[in-house]
Amino acid sequence: MSEHHVSVTVHAPIEQVYAFFTHFNDFPKFMSFVKEVTYYDERRSHWVAQIAGTHEWDAVNESWIPNQQVGWRSTSGLANSGLVRFDSMGTDSTRVDVYISYTPPAGVAGRVVNSMGIDERFQTSLQQDMENFARMVEEAPQGALDPMQSHYLFHDQSAVAKHQVTSGQQASMQSDPMMNEGALQSRQQNIQQEAAHDQQLRQQEEITRQQRQERERQAAQQQSDALRAQAERDRADYEARANQSPPTEHELDPVRDTIGGRNAAMPRSALGDQDARSERYPQYHEDPMLARGPRQQSLSEQPAVSDVEIESPWRANIHGAPEPDEEEANRE
Repeated sequence: MSEHHVSVTVHAPIEQVYAFFTHFNDFPKFMSFVKEVTYYDERRSHWVAQIAGTHEWDAVNESWIPNQQVGWRSTSGLANSGLVRFDSMGTDSTRVDVYISYTPPAGVAGRVVNSMGIDERFQTSLQQDMENFARMVEEAPQGALDPMQSHYLFHDQSAVAKHQVTSGQQASMQSDPMMNEGALQSRQQNIQQEAAHDQQLRQQEEITRQQRQERERQAAQQQSDALRAQAERDRADYEARANQSPPTEHELDPVRDTIGGRNAAMPRSALGDQDARSERYPQYHEDPMLARGPRQQSLSEQPAVSDVEIESPWRANIHGAPEPDEEEANRE
């Protein structure tokens, strides 16, 4: 038994992806190896595919869960089965995993299949057709649920475009109201109109982009010119200052041009030397309240303690008051 697994991410809601995939009869319109899918009823279908030769089988649907998975198995012809799972990756993204297994024909044909590497070719074709499916869904209008609404249907590599479908598939398509000549012409006209509209939008976007780039280029050029002009002015000012004669010496201002600060270089006055070489108020450290008062008599000018007579307050109590001298009496 040969088993295969491929996966693809479709940028569309899971409901839309599920609805498109369950239209089995539209597979030849975008797949390359499926030549026919026709219905017997809602569950049974007939398939024709090109896998190391043309092979046919009847299949029955099974394990269908809406918006989650679809499955089938063959009831006659080439023994095969498949399962497709749909996983939502967000509001506008769906992952699709396809699992297919089949038993190659027995005998010489089966050995030839194994020796020619048909499995690898089928794996490649299956992956390519699932990518075609993703593009078909993505190029359909938003909310569309029928593959016939997609512009990517009937692309160049599809079995229908290459005229490789069976007569049964052709008869099925002719009976489809959306496949008659008038419907196909209307569909083609709509595709051309939308393509022209998209082309016009792209041209407008390109014009807008070029205009924006031109504005940005002009702004950058203006800024560069302004910087260059400013640099030229600065260079001219520098050269002008360099060519000037050195400045002449001027007399120092006694207030602003001296290290000592304001009035530090003024001459000495009656109040003292103003550059702090002598004290303006002597003895200011003894008493801040007396620092500005008259200078007191120095100790050398005061009489000795032994020369000072002090009258005892107890003597008058003991001996009485002294008699006044004659001179004092005469004075009185």
